[in-house]
Amino acid sequence: MLKYNVRGENIEVTEALRSYVEKRLEKLEKYFELTSDVIAHVNLKVYKNHDAKVEVTIPLPYLVLRAEETSDDMYRSIDFVSDKLERQIRKYKTRVNRKGREKGVKDFFIETPAEEEKPTSEFDIVRNKRVSLKPMDPEEAILQMDMLEHDFFVFQDAETNGTSVVYRRNDGRYGLIETNE
Repeated sequence: MLKYNVRGENIEVTEALRSYVEKRLEKLEKYFELTSDVIAHVNLKVYKNHDAKVEVTIPLPYLVLRAEETSDDMYRSIDFVSDKLERQIRKYKTRVNRKGREKGVKDFFIETPAEEEKPTSEFDIVRNKRVSLKPMDPEEAILQMDMLEHDFFVFQDAETNGTSVVYRRNDGRYGLIETNE
């Protein structure tokens, strides 16, 4: 079951806003089977120019769904984010089903912000991410990278069992780095 953590920045989260977010995001549940409660983190933000930004992060086992949208209306931003997440899920499931897999949508990253500390050198680490490597092929890794809107993605190559990295090149194509293990 999908649970919701809705918070606002520069806006009070009214019951109407909260229920609208829940109504729009609950339609995503039909795409996967949840064996336990999953929390959808929703951040509603209003800027000084009155733009409304909605950020949604849904950590699932072996996949993190994430989308954000900004428009001049909070309800419109919620609609756009919901549609964007649904497109991501359909694209991922279509790709996975083509590969003959029937595992459904899975989750990878659990993001943990590092403690804020005073800089000690020019190479300060400001954020940590823990990664559970799931065996997959480079095409699925590229799909995951695109869904997360990252420039690189670390994964376990299903063929070689080695750790690999796919990345987006400056020319828009993709690169693959494989380890000698």
